[in-house]
Amino acid sequence: MDTQIYDLVIIGGGPAGVTAGVYAARKQLKSVLITDAFGGQSTVSEDIQNWIGFPHISGMELAKKLEEHLREYADDTLLIDFPIRAESLTKNNDLFIVKTSADTEYQTRAVLLALGSKRRKLPAKNADIFEHKGVTYCASCDGPMFTGKDVAVIGGGNAGFETAAQLLAYAKSVTLFEFADKFAADEITVNKLLQNPKFKAISNAQVTEILGEQFVSGIKYKDRTTNDEKEISLSGVFVEIGMIPNTEIAKNIVELNDYNQIKVDPRTQKTTAAGIWAAGDCTDGLYHQNNIASGDAVKALEDIYIYLNTN
Repeated sequence: MDTQIYDLVIIGGGPAGVTAGVYAARKQLKSVLITDAFGGQSTVSEDIQNWIGFPHISGMELAKKLEEHLREYADDTLLIDFPIRAESLTKNNDLFIVKTSADTEYQTRAVLLALGSKRRKLPAKNADIFEHKGVTYCASCDGPMFTGKDVAVIGGGNAGFETAAQLLAYAKSVTLFEFADKFAADEITVNKLLQNPKFKAISNAQVTEILGEQFVSGIKYKDRTTNDEKEISLSGVFVEIGMIPNTEIAKNIVELNDYNQIKVDPRTQKTTAAGIWAAGDCTDGLYHQNNIASGDAVKALEDIYIYLNTN
């Protein structure tokens, strides 16, 4: 065990974790950042257009920039433990113990969970083969690349309809597919989009196969009412069938909601456990994007700094 007692351990190397690390170092908090990768989910995006300050940046370049920025502060104040996974989080009296995949243990007064999440993958034939070749899981990242094209959205919840609304600004047409017999999105949202002549929504539809050669050229789906197989030609498939938060490490120490997201106070990012904060896609925040995750981390660090200097 590392016998030193740290002010803060940050778990995660995406926008939230790196922002937290930079702010912690600037505030001269004795900190450790533990991550097995930098960049978060965005590493899979070829052209991110909404990361502020960069009209265009690839996911891999964003990850590189995040790591470079963090390492500017890597000295005796900030320790970067990479590439390492945090494997357990427990409490011992007034301290938290974080154990890693390298059998290292860190003792800390406070913890920031920036664990991120992963997209639920589309369980259709060839969906994995055409990922980044027309199948995408990030409309805000990739939507503009499909300007003037016919696209599909898979998923009829609020996220699916919000994605469809976003894509209608670029696409020639948007067809939304929902597995269930009715849409889970708010009725007002559904009705508003159905009035758009470029939009069509199909319920009771199971997408079974992605079609194409080098890139997506269409999809095959089953009408669950008639069991008929149908095909539709299109150039892009945007998948919005839910997220899986990476919160396994936190489940026994902070409160999670029904979706296994960490419950936080949106004003401070405090969790239900004193001394633990969370930021980014692992939380129950209403919206999840890179810029929001970074902002969450700033809020958390401001509150952590006050906590550490008043307790």
